[in-house]
Amino acid sequence: MPKPRTKKDVLVVETCLLVGKIMIENGSEMSRVTDTLYRIAENAQAYQARAYVTLTGIMMSPSSKIGAQVAVIEKRTFNLEKVSLVNDYSRQFAAHKITLQEFYNRLALIEKNVKDYPFWLQTLSAAVISGTLEVVFRNNIPDFWAACIVGMLGWIAYYMINKYIAVQFISEFLAAFVVAIASIMLIKLHFANSIDDLIIGGIMPLVPGVPITNAVRDALSGNLVSGPARGIEALMIACALGFGVALAITIFK
Repeated sequence: MPKPRTKKDVLVVETCLLVGKIMIENGSEMSRVTDTLYRIAENAQAYQARAYVTLTGIMMSPSSKIGAQVAVIEKRTFNLEKVSLVNDYSRQFAAHKITLQEFYNRLALIEKNVKDYPFWLQTLSAAVISGTLEVVFRNNIPDFWAACIVGMLGWIAYYMINKYIAVQFISEFLAAFVVAIASIMLIKLHFANSIDDLIIGGIMPLVPGVPITNAVRDALSGNLVSGPARGIEALMIACALGFGVALAITIFK
């Protein structure tokens, strides 16, 4: 028969599950999540804690003789500020600057208090990234401003579609479609010289760089479940971007 849980066991597990949920939902790799959970459990004197971490869920038990609890991961985005806050709180707990209850309470406030960057700043950043990388990759300085406009329009489309449509990969597909159409129009209006350069620059803010990096790190750390899963997810995003561009060129060029 499993042992009954104490209040401390429940708090340890709930804290670890909330930590893992926040980190996975906001772009952390699996090896860091697993290491953080075990460190928290060890600092809470739960030396026999067991955790199983995947992209879609976490199972955690304070010991081998007590039943596990599960946290479901329903969404994944990228907000490394939340991951950084979790790491800071974890270090404070390890240094005995905060109690386990205070740690849990601060984690519960992260979703309410830590928001994404404002839309205007995201749009401006997408424009700068698109124009800068267009120059870096293609050395086409005259098309810098046109690439900024294309990247900005692509990000606006991605943001708006992702906000109102919950179907994954649709936002990437339609945003790439908008990028290609905007590039074609700027070329036809003689505001730019190379459609290839504009598309390459404009699509850069949408490229799944973080998922690819995390997939490689997970695979190299020996996680043969999350590594390939992240890789497939990144591949599907890349395919959605390619299909969106190809469709726009086929129709309008």
